[in-house]
Amino acid sequence: MEIRNSVALVTGANRGIGAGFVSALLERGATRVYATARDPATLAAAVASGEGRVVALELDVTDPAEVVAAAARCGDLTLLVNNGGTAAMTGFIGAASLEGARQEMEVNFWGQLAMVRAFAPMLAANGGGAILQVLSIGAMTVFPGVGTYCASKFAAHAMCKGIRAELAPRRTQVMSVFSGAIESDMSAKTPGPKISALTHAHNCLGALEDGQEEFYPDFKSQRLREAYRRDPEAFDRALRLK
Repeated sequence: MEIRNSVALVTGANRGIGAGFVSALLERGATRVYATARDPATLAAAVASGEGRVVALELDVTDPAEVVAAAARCGDLTLLVNNGGTAAMTGFIGAASLEGARQEMEVNFWGQLAMVRAFAPMLAANGGGAILQVLSIGAMTVFPGVGTYCASKFAAHAMCKGIRAELAPRRTQVMSVFSGAIESDMSAKTPGPKISALTHAHNCLGALEDGQEEFYPDFKSQRLREAYRRDPEAFDRALRLK
């Protein structure tokens, strides 16, 4: 996958990680970027920055009709950045209800899968292209207090493995991104240093061009990956003590 002259769609493009991807795609020479959000008015800055290369689209990934309409609008697509996500940030037991957990699954798993199913035939018709799936270090193991979010990311991780195999005959590249310490609204209350959303996006797009399948784009995700690979059971035990 080459970013220069590509045509990309970014879900959740109005802020944070999604906005970083829009900027990085433009800097790397994408011909067109479809920037999506539930409220297209929030994409005004992205459209202005693109100087004609950014197209704002209304899209709620949990709405089947809007997903179908987006696919019909973007027939020239070669790269899907499946970024849109949500986080209730609750545990399995302590939450007052399961509504937050259900919404996490609706967006982080079912929404991403709906996008893949809608756009995969188009990518194949346009030569294969690529799908970049924004996951989280929460797809590595279950962190205390945010278990339902991690469960939704675990499900998305499993989906990535499955679609990678299913889409290989169509020459569609699938890369999973396990993001950790990234500047965004979701991480605003998380202590410690973070890389910018723009740096994160450039790291991910570079890895996509290198043909990587699973990518850890920042110092936190890389450190946790190494610790988990050394001794998964010890890693999980340490989390229980926090």
